Amino acid sequence: MSLADKKILLGITGCIAAYKSCYLIRLLKKAGAEVKVVLTRSGAEFVTKTTLETLSDNPVAMEMFPEGKYASTHHISFAEWADLIVVAPATGNFIGKVAGGIADDLLTTVVMAKQSDVLIATAMNTEMFLNPIVQENIEKLQQVGYYFIMPESGELACKTIGVGRLAEPEDIFGHIEHYFATENTLAGKKLLITAGPTIERLDPVRYISNFSSGKMGYALAAEAKARGAEVVLVSGPTSLQIPAGVTRIGIESAEQMLTAVREQFDSSDGAILCAAVADFRPAIYAPEKIPHPTPESIKLQANPDIAAELGKVKRDKQITIGFALETDSNTDRAGEKLRRKNLDMIVMNNPTLKGIEFGSDDNIATLIFADGHTEEQGRMSKRRLAGVILDRVFELLQRGSARSTTT
Repeated sequence: MSLADKKILLGITGCIAAYKSCYLIRLLKKAGAEVKVVLTRSGAEFVTKTTLETLSDNPVAMEMFPEGKYASTHHISFAEWADLIVVAPATGNFIGKVAGGIADDLLTTVVMAKQSDVLIATAMNTEMFLNPIVQENIEKLQQVGYYFIMPESGELACKTIGVGRLAEPEDIFGHIEHYFATENTLAGKKLLITAGPTIERLDPVRYISNFSSGKMGYALAAEAKARGAEVVLVSGPTSLQIPAGVTRIGIESAEQMLTAVREQFDSSDGAILCAAVADFRPAIYAPEKIPHPTPESIKLQANPDIAAELGKVKRDKQITIGFALETDSNTDRAGEKLRRKNLDMIVMNNPTLKGIEFGSDDNIATLIFADGHTEEQGRMSKRRLAGVILDRVFELLQRGSARSTTT
């Protein structure tokens, strides 16, 4: 696609992979984008201002207070100018400073004052990238709406083999193209998203629940908001930060979730039901701790099927998307759930697979549609999978639900 008239602010930090940024600038310019570069002092050790100014056709900015220039709002002007901020390569140091709210140079100050989305392409030594602190900082920024292009595996500058290589310029360019292709595609739409586990109280100290972290639902909420949707997130208990601009309704139990969902669904264009709702709840809640309960003394009853309830009442052009946790690759059960619950699409995944367990940042999914066709999605980050799902949501909303029960 053409990037004509798009304004890209490219941040370059101190990494050997900075040379790839030169190729990225050429790709952006060829596509019609205007590019301005903010170069850190460390970045200038790897690539020169002269090279970047020649390629971008713009002065390169490095200093918070450049000599001979009015600079009291230097950082604000860059933040206001950009349609998208891209940092490539981004070091662990840069990521840590942004995650910690530190703005001690021009680039981090511009990012703190951002008025557009930020796309961060990481590059560093394998051990640096896998450091739990770096991973925690990446996760923190993802939760508040920053986009990440994770590094590739291969031979690194330090002559070791592992994850850490900056993605190729063509791949980063592809992410930028996709960002603008999906920008505001959901503007004017309201999406209802459920996330996290439910907890079903037995007494004041015990409850029934599951291992859901809520990460997939929160990724969907963040991505939907980034695409311009009004997003209401009905969430069970999690430790996740609320994505910026998303309205969160906190609940505990399945019945509370059903009540909240019913209140929001009528005014929504669609619902993505990602929450891991407990199948059963105690038949009786004991206000005092039950002494030495036995299996025979705890009676359970079924919780409401929230997806099926919405499938009964959805109107023409409303859509419902469900999730199915299956521990094998057989799609028959998930397909049966789709039909029984009157869904337009169901996302089947298996959290028992290595690397995509409960609480992980990645997922592998199969998308199953009401017309019977399926799409296999390989391992990817949950934020990226959220983007794939919302691509399909956009297509379904354009067509309207093919399975609505009322007109």
